[in-house]
Amino acid sequence: MTISCFDFWKDGMIVEEGSEEWKEMSMKVKEACESYGCFLLRCDEINSKGAREELFENMKALFHLPQETKQQYISPRPFRSFSLYNYMNTRYETFGLDDVLLSISVDTLANLMWPQGNPHFCETLKGMSLKMSEVSWVILKMIVEGYGLSHHHISDVENMKSSSDVRLNMYITDKSNAESKYKSNGHIDKNTLTILCQNKVQGLQVLSKTGTWIDIVIPENCFVVIVGDALKAWSNGRLHAAIHRVMVSEEKERYTFGAFVAPKDEMKIEVSRGLGDDKIHPLRYRPFNYGEFLNFVDSTRSSNLENALEVFAGF
Repeated sequence: MTISCFDFWKDGMIVEEGSEEWKEMSMKVKEACESYGCFLLRCDEINSKGAREELFENMKALFHLPQETKQQYISPRPFRSFSLYNYMNTRYETFGLDDVLLSISVDTLANLMWPQGNPHFCETLKGMSLKMSEVSWVILKMIVEGYGLSHHHISDVENMKSSSDVRLNMYITDKSNAESKYKSNGHIDKNTLTILCQNKVQGLQVLSKTGTWIDIVIPENCFVVIVGDALKAWSNGRLHAAIHRVMVSEEKERYTFGAFVAPKDEMKIEVSRGLGDDKIHPLRYRPFNYGEFLNFVDSTRSSNLENALEVFAGF
C-alpha cells in the first residue's frame, strides 16, 4: 500500500476553490480518505520559512525540562495533562493543549514551564496551529466537493472543526523493538481530522484494510492527514478512519506535532444529508453528542477501542 501525496499549492497559493484543479483534487482527497483513511500533504509553502525547524527546536527545549517541572502541567479534561508512558522499550511523553487559537493554553503552559515565560515558544506553536487549521478547512471543503454535496453542507463540516487541540509528543527508544513491534494493536483518533508533522525520525504505521501494517514514510516537506471517528460518522462510514500506531526503532528522539481538529463537546454528530439512503448506503450511525462519545472512550480505555464508534453509536 502506497498512500497518496497531494500538493494544494500553486505559485504560492492554494488552488482556487471551484476551479477544475480544485474539483479534481477534491475527488482525489475523497478517494484517498475512503481507501486508506489518510494521505500525505506536501507543504513547501509552510516548511520553506523554517517554521518546522523552529517548532521542533522549541519542542526539544520543552521536553528536556526536568520531569518534576513537566508534571506540573495538569488539566481536568481527558488527554490534556502532561503524560509519561513506558511501552515496549520506548518512552513516550506528551502534552495536550486545548484549542490553541481561541484559548490561552499555550501561554499557560509556557508560564508554568518557564518562570519568565517563553514568547518565542508561544508564537511558534500558535503559528503552526493556525496553518494546520487553515489546511484542515481546505480538506473538509474538498471532501464536501468530492461527494458532490450542495454548498449548505459547508456549514456542517465547519462545525466539525470548531476546535483545534494540539498535542506535542516525544518518543525515545532505548534499543530496537523489532521483535515486539506486532504486539501493539494501534488506535483510531476520535476527532474529525488529525494533521501531523514530525522531525526526521520515522515511526508511523497504518493498518491496511487487508490487515497489514504499513510503514508511512513522511518526507520532511509533508504533513500526514488522518481521518477520525467523528468524520467517519458524518460520512456514514464512507470515509475510513485509519487504525495507526507508532513503532520507533531508531535510537533517536522522535518529535511530533499534531493538530486534532474536532467538533465542540456539545455538538451533535449525525450522518450528513446526502450520504445515507435506504438502499446503497443505509444509515450506520445514530446521532450522538461528541462530548459524551469522548467520555465513553475515556471510560473504556482498557478495552479494544477500534470499534468504539460502532459500540457507542452504531445501529
